[in-house]
Amino acid sequence: MKKLLLFTSMDNTSITTQIRKIIFENFNDVDLRFNNDQIFEILKQSKSIDELSTIHHMEIHFKELCDAELLRNIAQNFTTQWFKLFELIEKIQCKSCKNESYLTISEEKICQNQSCGAAL
Repeated sequence: MKKLLLFTSMDNTSITTQIRKIIFENFNDVDLRFNNDQIFEILKQSKSIDELSTIHHMEIHFKELCDAELLRNIAQNFTTQWFKLFELIEKIQCKSCKNESYLTISEEKICQNQSCGAAL
């Protein structure tokens, strides 16, 4: 039996990093509310996830961001979750691997690239 891959060449950490980037580029305002469906559509349009992926496959990533206190869940309606940021996100380029990380001011400044993990 073939194993179905739901994300194109990205592991869970990379999807979470991609979500951070989308929030940084589109919703980086502590007064702005946005939802998981909006982010999911951007991921689909950018081909960051497999076309067979559903919004249910994304729940773990949004939970991870809420647990990291990057997002706060302000409302929910069936599968749609509405969020606000606790604080602004900043983009930091790693001097070691040259990848970009998207972190809040209060987060530990460590490269989000799993194979790097250098201090930023």
